[in-house]
Amino acid sequence: MSEQWLEQIKWNADGLVPAIAQDHQTGRVLMVAWMNAEALSLTVQENRAIYFSRSRQKLWRKGEESGHVQQLHDIRLDCDDDVILLSVEQLGGIACHTGRENCFYKTLKEGEWVAVEPVLKDPKTIYEK
Repeated sequence: MSEQWLEQIKWNADGLVPAIAQDHQTGRVLMVAWMNAEALSLTVQENRAIYFSRSRQKLWRKGEESGHVQQLHDIRLDCDDDVILLSVEQLGGIACHTGRENCFYKTLKEGEWVAVEPVLKDPKTIYEK
């Protein structure tokens, strides 16, 4: 398969594009991460979410340490060609490194961010290996 489709994407100055991971059944947003061209190409090839970690400056196969892999169901590009939307099956039901279903677990209440989503699994048990 030709990778000409990658050229249509408007990458930022660092060669990255934001990627939203959404549960393919519920539509719930699980997380937002970044992808470079290699990560996006590998995501399509391997049929699983692969991101680019800005903090570690390397590819990050979602679930490589936690086992919480994101199986790809669909991939879309927004109207401005600068945001990727991944429709995924979140294996293990946990997308967040805090042990929660998704990364958007805080809500603004009376001027403070309050955690409103439960921890499903202690992160210490997820990442201790």
